[in-house]
Amino acid sequence: MPPIVSFVGFSNSGKTAFLVKLIQQLKNSGYKVGVIKHHDGHDFTMDYPGTDTWKHREAGADTVCIASAAKIAVLKQAAPPVRLAELTPYFTDVDIILTEGFKNENQPQIEVNRAGLKPLGRKPNTLAVISADVLYNGIPHFAPEAVKEVAEFLEKRVFPGRS
Repeated sequence: MPPIVSFVGFSNSGKTAFLVKLIQQLKNSGYKVGVIKHHDGHDFTMDYPGTDTWKHREAGADTVCIASAAKIAVLKQAAPPVRLAELTPYFTDVDIILTEGFKNENQPQIEVNRAGLKPLGRKPNTLAVISADVLYNGIPHFAPEAVKEVAEFLEKRVFPGRS
């Protein structure tokens, strides 16, 4: 199983913007990266009304898969709450799994915080913090623009001996 690192923080803290840059940095370093996004809402739409997969789901299918020569997408009805352990088996072909969210899981976490937002609070599984301000003493801190430094931190921490 690839290592998992969750990027956590309140809404609008900058998690997505940072992750997009970090994914690009890790890809440029030769890593295969998987991402799992936790959606706090109750539902989301990946396909839209009128598509074949939408019709299949509307007809009652519990799992729908669409595949082409280049992509695969699976829509599966889930019993909440969906746990990270239920999702990771889909990611056996990557070097690392980055998650956005899942702050209540016990995976290693990097907290992302934007000025004016309340911190989540230091936890035993907090690896580091990305913030303009130092939030906790004794935990590595990175500025929001320090994407390369966070990638290097992950390489040393998650892939010892590989970098």
